[in-house]
Amino acid sequence: GFADGALYQSAQIDSFPNILAQSLAKAGASGDFKQPLAADNLGGLTLQGQPLENFKTRFVLASTPTGPAPAHQNGTPTTEVGNILTGQFNNLGVPGAKTFHLTAPGYGNIQGVAIDRANPYFVRFASAPDTSVIADALAQSPSFFTLWIGNNDILSYSTAGGVGEVWSPVPDGAPRSEDITPIETVFKPTYAGIVDALTAKGTNSTQGALLNLPAITSIPFFTTVPTKAIPLDQASADAANQPYAAYNQGLDLAVANMAITQEEADRRKIVFAAGQNAPVMLDDNLTDLTALISPALVNLRQATEDDFILLTTAGRLGTLRNDNDPTSIIGVGAPLMDSEVLSGYEAALVEEHRQGYNQVIKEIADSNANLIFVDIASVLADASDADGLDFGTGTVTSQFAEGGAFSLDGIHPTAKGYAITANKVIDDLNKAFSANIPRVDPGLFTEVFFESGSN
Repeated sequence: GFADGALYQSAQIDSFPNILAQSLAKAGASGDFKQPLAADNLGGLTLQGQPLENFKTRFVLASTPTGPAPAHQNGTPTTEVGNILTGQFNNLGVPGAKTFHLTAPGYGNIQGVAIDRANPYFVRFASAPDTSVIADALAQSPSFFTLWIGNNDILSYSTAGGVGEVWSPVPDGAPRSEDITPIETVFKPTYAGIVDALTAKGTNSTQGALLNLPAITSIPFFTTVPTKAIPLDQASADAANQPYAAYNQGLDLAVANMAITQEEADRRKIVFAAGQNAPVMLDDNLTDLTALISPALVNLRQATEDDFILLTTAGRLGTLRNDNDPTSIIGVGAPLMDSEVLSGYEAALVEEHRQGYNQVIKEIADSNANLIFVDIASVLADASDADGLDFGTGTVTSQFAEGGAFSLDGIHPTAKGYAITANKVIDDLNKAFSANIPRVDPGLFTEVFFESGSN
């Protein structure tokens, strides 16, 4: 139920597992579905009464001079990490968790929060400080489970603009949050171990739904900002080109010295024109020419359609990197930093790993008649098409803030999006097991919220 950049009560109530559980109950499933609910609808967390810096209140659409824009809702969070909830919970989804985090003892130990060795969301409902998410799931001997894990194994790298790398467990030690989880050495055995444990610990006929992972091209966090995001008139374009004249000449010299090909030089040349322009960006995957002519030939180029300017970068474009320095306009005189854009090379690396993860998920699902493979990636891809996704009583698209499928963080679904997710799981369960689980009407669920709290 994570949405709008936070975990809050109403979003949890509209989480896809809870929606699914209500439909399963109508089909005859017994027992309550318990969730570790946040203390309010504000979102955000406190630790020992102090707000946690990276766990802010939820986004709402606030009024600005240029129109509605996302802003953190005003207020003080009341969800205290140290107020440990007791009892068993049926929804053990932990925001931010990577695949290997589910098996990590101590991931819910409050002592590890300050040193980034524990997840405060799991701290709130872990059965013991040294337990793991999977251990708490196994304690319930489940007869049915859904597993949607792996997004964060590539997403944290992507949202950070690719500043991490593919984690090598040996000899580098613990991964950074921005690193990609390797497929064969970590993701595959960990994911398989989780599924094996869930099916072995459950009943003899434990059933499960394994959801795959969407492409970043389905997510508005990466697709909202257009490549040509810098508007310039002719005079401004001429002025912007002047500082890059020496850089462009240096590239010609590099070609003459056979340091780079003509093709790379053409890719790197900075040329602004009247109209919409692509921003200048740093790219570490270009040939390092600083030893040839320094400091003019840093790794600069203009963004292309293969690059993804992050949603969080949108508000910075055209502003000054350095106060009172008119030459430091971000995207023009000051290049986008690595953390502000996901380059085409980095995006290809993400897609390579996503496809690898999804292959693992499908192979495991196909190997057990009690497991189904849920291709939720195709559903979100449909939402990103020009015509959007028709869910029967309406349509959603992946357009930021207006499309209805994604919340205001540009990554996680709205309640309506979670209802569509639940319906996909229900459809696949009904088909695979000849069941008659009732679908829900996504049209009855909310989308984004305005600052007043109204829909």
